[in-house]
Amino acid sequence: MEGIPHPVPRTVEEVFSDFKGRRAGLIKALTTGSLSSPSSCVFFMSVIVETMRTHVADVEKFYQQCDPDKENLCLYGLPNETWEVNLPVEEVPPELPEPALGINFARDGMQEKDWLSLVAVHSDSWLLAVAFYFGARFGFGKNERKKLFQMINDLPTIFEVVTGNAKQPKDQSGGHNNSKSKSSSKMSRQSETQPKGVKMSPPPPKDEEESGEEEEDDEQGATCGACGDSYANDEFWICCDICERWFHGKCVKITPAKAEHIKQYKCPSCSNKRARV
Repeated sequence: MEGIPHPVPRTVEEVFSDFKGRRAGLIKALTTGSLSSPSSCVFFMSVIVETMRTHVADVEKFYQQCDPDKENLCLYGLPNETWEVNLPVEEVPPELPEPALGINFARDGMQEKDWLSLVAVHSDSWLLAVAFYFGARFGFGKNERKKLFQMINDLPTIFEVVTGNAKQPKDQSGGHNNSKSKSSSKMSRQSETQPKGVKMSPPPPKDEEESGEEEEDDEQGATCGACGDSYANDEFWICCDICERWFHGKCVKITPAKAEHIKQYKCPSCSNKRARV
């Protein structure tokens, strides 16, 4: 429940700023400030150490406030980068979408890190609900909704931050080319071992030989037919031989090893269609 009034965002930029503020507050509540990449400590060690101390205090405070003996509690992220644990609003329907209810009841039933990860997943869902509630309320069109989602999608999810799986931003300098060449060689080795009947990892665009600079932009344009996420060089993909759509291996539960034994891959949707016939 937000006791302090905050300006209502009305533009894509304002909604995204609101999203970032709430997200930052939730991350403070759910993380200890640990870092997944030691190299990021090189230049800002003093600042990082202080931030870690603050986050440790936050997550301990959050854990203590989520007493299972209390009533249904929710975790709220606020636009000013703070957080609070409170009872759900009594107003029906609420002014904003509400976070997951009763997070405190699961606290003592699992490991702390697992519980924090669970709350993180629900927090990600809530953040998207709030952002697109504002979009619907103020009549965002297709292009505005797409822009908002792309801005949000450039940030790691809270779950990725909490579990330490957040990907580091790509280096725009010379190191970018090195990582690109490594990824390309990885994909080449993968294509050598794949079976003839199954396509794995999205193919290079037709004009790749003519323009190497456009390669990454074209690859990033591919999206998974299951989850809708964009293509990434470090992920295993497989193509349906029926509808020719690409899928993350993890989304359709196909591993590279399993794909080697598939002569013709059919995605779940195409398999269901054949079953009905």
